[in-house]
Amino acid sequence: MPALASHRKPRTRVRNTGPAVGITTAALASVTLLSTQSALAAPAPKPSIEDVQKKVDDLYRQAGTATQQYNQAKEATTKQRSKVDTLLDDVARRTEKLNEARRTLGTYAADQYRGGALAPTATFFLADDPQSFFDQSHLMDRMTSRQTQAVSDFRTQQAKASKQRAEAVAGLETLTESQATLRTSKQNVQTKLSEARSLLSKLTAEEKARLAELERKKEAEAKRKAAELAKKQAAAKAEADRKAAEAAKEAGTGSGTDTGSGTGTGTGTGSGSDTDASTKAEKVMAFARAQLGKPYVWGATGPASYDCSGLTQAAWKAAGVDIPRTTWDQVNVGTRVATADLQPGDLVFFYDDISHVGIYKGDGMMIHAPKPGANVREESIFYMPIYGSVRPG
Repeated sequence: MPALASHRKPRTRVRNTGPAVGITTAALASVTLLSTQSALAAPAPKPSIEDVQKKVDDLYRQAGTATQQYNQAKEATTKQRSKVDTLLDDVARRTEKLNEARRTLGTYAADQYRGGALAPTATFFLADDPQSFFDQSHLMDRMTSRQTQAVSDFRTQQAKASKQRAEAVAGLETLTESQATLRTSKQNVQTKLSEARSLLSKLTAEEKARLAELERKKEAEAKRKAAELAKKQAAAKAEADRKAAEAAKEAGTGSGTDTGSGTGTGTGTGSGSDTDASTKAEKVMAFARAQLGKPYVWGATGPASYDCSGLTQAAWKAAGVDIPRTTWDQVNVGTRVATADLQPGDLVFFYDDISHVGIYKGDGMMIHAPKPGANVREESIFYMPIYGSVRPG
């Protein structure tokens, strides 16, 4: 007997997902473990005092750069505002002239409307007195000429007024840009100073003491270099004086007439120039010394407080010499001077970005407005990296 076909349903195979579930669970467990380990990991090591000092110094330098940007933007804003005010005044005056020209044209138009107009031939035939017609016609020609001039004046005033309005609009746009730059620079200064204060506020008393000790060592090294410069400058001056004395002695052995004439003229000219420069330098130094102890305030130009370039500008102004507002412009004024040849009153600039300046007082020392939280003081010019020096005037 043939076998009967089976009527059972075929069994559906079910994939076993057990191992996958196990792997997923293990992966989640690993992630959780790693997260827990990360959370429990030791915090980043605290920066050393040397690192803090370097960071704070760098932030103050950056704040100095931002201060110069602020000073530059403020000066540009002040100049642009003055220019815009002048342009607006010009526009107002030009508008008044335009209105006068418009009124003149209106008067002519009204006269023509009230008087009407006849053809010249008809007027000639209707005139009681032909001579009177010719006289009147000549007068009308003159009136027409004045009207033509009035139209020309109106168009000229209209064109000029339009041009000045465009200049005023452009000036206002530039002013707006300068004001935006001013706000940005101000914010940059405040941000850098806040970062510096935040770093310093986190130091313990012991750390602050160590930081102060580092500052003392830095100042001592700067003063040592200043003393070396003073010694070299004194030696150079002594040598120059010796050579000058020898030259004068040799000159005295020559012809009395010729030597007296030549020497008198040359000495008089040089002495006058040197005396003038010396007098200016004395006034600069007298002013600078009078500001000692006054606080540094970024953007300040005196008389109660100063930033670095505000002090140098005010000092030279006291000597009758106007110099620009920012360090970036002041460095291009006057004559470049080597560090070894510095004289009192010379300006010494610092850092590659020329963000600081001081007034040389002699013996490797300067008077400057250092940074926020400090007062105008004397300090070695070697306290910061020197960029270069100039002699204004």
